[in-house]
Amino acid sequence: MAKLIVHNAVTVNGAFESPAPDTWLEVDNDSNDASLEQLMLADALVLGRKVYEGLAAVWPHLGADPALGRFAERVNGMPKYVASRTLTGPLDWNATLIEGELEDAVPRLKEEHDGNLIVSGCGELAHALTVRGLVDEFWFWVNPHLWATGPRIFDGVGPVRLQLVASTPFRSGVIWLRYRPAAS
Repeated sequence: MAKLIVHNAVTVNGAFESPAPDTWLEVDNDSNDASLEQLMLADALVLGRKVYEGLAAVWPHLGADPALGRFAERVNGMPKYVASRTLTGPLDWNATLIEGELEDAVPRLKEEHDGNLIVSGCGELAHALTVRGLVDEFWFWVNPHLWATGPRIFDGVGPVRLQLVASTPFRSGVIWLRYRPAAS
């Protein structure tokens, strides 16, 4: 059975978007290799409409970029499940529309897959999955930066008690934190 994992890069103070996004993501071989390794173990991506549309507009064209080639090959080739109340199928980019309510659809997806289901982004879908208790783990790639502006991860969600599963520091200052929801 698959685990549903919310996966996101953030700053130390929880920002996940900034006015200059290329200036806060630390890129180093160690954390990139770890991130790619985790992506290779995943069976599929689970995306909200906004993230799906944003990624689908860019990722199919990144295969020629040497720095992103292996990521792009994996992301472009894997199945994607899209939660949306406004899109209609069929979808492009190996994507399938999630049918029905999340409470019913997500457990079915977990049963159908053995590898991880990765939720990319921390917007409406990640919030809805968290509030409904459907997330098995949260993976935060914490980058050593602070941003005064921009949305913060999981604003308005909670309280949700998390239990630390693992932490992995990298030379760049990035720390990969793995949490699971604590038992009630």
